[in-house]
Amino acid sequence: MKKSIMALWLGAACLGACSGNGGKKSVAGGMESDTLLMLVGSYAEAEEEGIKVYGLNQETGEAVYRSGWKGIRNPSFLTVSSDLKRVYSVGENEEKTSTANALAFDPETGQLSFLNESRTDGAAPCYIVLSPNEDYVVTANYTGGSITVFPVDETGRLGEGEVIAFEGKGQDAERQEQPHLHCAYFTPDGRFLLANDLGTDCIHVFPADASGEGLVDRLAAFDIRLAPGSGPRHSVFDAGGKHLYLIDELKGDVVVMEYDGASFTQVQSIQADTVGARGSADIHLSPDGKFLYASNRLRADGLAIFAVDAANGQLTKVGYQLTGAHPRNFAITPNGKFVLVACRDTNEIEVYARNAETGLLTDTGRRILQSKPVVIALCSR
Repeated sequence: MKKSIMALWLGAACLGACSGNGGKKSVAGGMESDTLLMLVGSYAEAEEEGIKVYGLNQETGEAVYRSGWKGIRNPSFLTVSSDLKRVYSVGENEEKTSTANALAFDPETGQLSFLNESRTDGAAPCYIVLSPNEDYVVTANYTGGSITVFPVDETGRLGEGEVIAFEGKGQDAERQEQPHLHCAYFTPDGRFLLANDLGTDCIHVFPADASGEGLVDRLAAFDIRLAPGSGPRHSVFDAGGKHLYLIDELKGDVVVMEYDGASFTQVQSIQADTVGARGSADIHLSPDGKFLYASNRLRADGLAIFAVDAANGQLTKVGYQLTGAHPRNFAITPNGKFVLVACRDTNEIEVYARNAETGLLTDTGRRILQSKPVVIALCSR
């Protein structure tokens, strides 16, 4: 059977990017040492290039198209293995056609090739993550109200998925009529798999399977209850693994929790959406951990900017940057110089320069044109 997830995992949770740092490393043959690989997932038909690969210079913010991949309908979210040789993408469709997909990736050429697909058996998978040992893949199935756990074999291919379904509803009759799983991720110490459920206002928590016979211990699972009508969406841990930051889509606040290796304690709630748009989306920390950014959609589309207290991890709002329409996802370059915002409804990725001292953003005017971009993964070697 596969290994358990108890091995230490140092990756941050719910990041739409590979781990990396600001040092100048060789990325791929013929590419400059300060150039990253940038993979972008989108809403697209199977005959379109739903996944595109770029070289991104993190010193200048300039991007150069390298390749694209056709064949997956709505590859709206993707993740990349730590060795950059595999890419896993959802096919965000109806239940009978919703899939998790495995692709081989050549970081030297930027080329992708298809390995296999496996059905999620849960509609609208909108998030995908690798386990710490990279021997499992987990999807969060929004309309399916479930997560699906797939074993990964030695070639990187996906086996048959195991569905973990949830029950219940929230107070919003229109948007919380059933469970809506929006994000699945692991604690940095590898002790828990967490799944954010927008529909029932809770985070489902699964301890690692200590027996090594599977990924998680379903019988020992428990829930973190959140405020009614909050709608938890995406999360990120700080580098020390002591604080969890959660963006609520409906309430529009950022919830700060302390994590002690066994339990989670809420210590703060602070508004990111101050206009009641009920469309908050993504959340990331700057590489130095000094600032946190949270995106909002539907009205006053943009990014809320918070300073992080180094002593207790709590937040103070310091600014707000308006962006293009529907900033569903964004990424920060490993050197902290730029924030790239995937504006789904204006069909482009906007590039913002970031002030490391104030955390504030400035629009560079650079645009990377792509139809309906949804996720940005930045990778360095």
